Amino acid sequence: MRPTFLIHLLTLLLTPLALLGLAVRILLTPLFLEVEYRMPGFPDDPYGFTRAERLYWSRYALNYLLNREDISYLADLNFEDGRPLFNERELRHMEDVKRVTQGALRVFYGALGALILLGVAGRSGPAQQAFRSGLKRGGWLVVGLAAIVGGIVALGMVALPELFWAFFSGFHALFFEGDTWIFAYSDTLIRLFPLRFWQDAFLVASLIVLVAGLGLGIGISTDGRRGASDRV
Repeated sequence: MRPTFLIHLLTLLLTPLALLGLAVRILLTPLFLEVEYRMPGFPDDPYGFTRAERLYWSRYALNYLLNREDISYLADLNFEDGRPLFNERELRHMEDVKRVTQGALRVFYGALGALILLGVAGRSGPAQQAFRSGLKRGGWLVVGLAAIVGGIVALGMVALPELFWAFFSGFHALFFEGDTWIFAYSDTLIRLFPLRFWQDAFLVASLIVLVAGLGLGIGISTDGRRGASDRV
């Protein structure tokens, strides 16, 4: 296998992982929570959480996914009346989510690091063309993926709610066993993160990936120059 083909192939495969990981990492920020809970039409909690309470408690969930603490980080949280914030089923699910999240972030950081190394290796000559071609094609690949996911979510939100639920269920089936991710409407996880939260999250992730993919697909020329918009 020629070195230039290997550089191209690896770059093509790693670019979608890096862009998807970037979208996930952006969603895993307090800023996304701040914006999301203020979105027009975001549903109120029928069981009484205010926006401020949602922001307060959701940050514990977010921090848990990113830190090195064990599940006691969440298990020790209580309402003012002494009741635990999360029940046992929710805690088990959060342990699963943490494993998936941190695994995804490791893939993201690994893909990003590998792309940097490939970029260094392909900084001139035919190797540079192979690297840039891999970035370009990888960008177009995720544009297609983002368009499909974004279209499913948008259609599910405005016209076919069962379509989004089928997609959402299938997504969970890839990473979690059985119905361990399904909870009562009165459970804290649903009160903090209702279905609308996940619809918006998938839309935002799709938009991030779409814009980044278009940037690579349109902005990179395989002859070593910038995109057409930068040419005189």
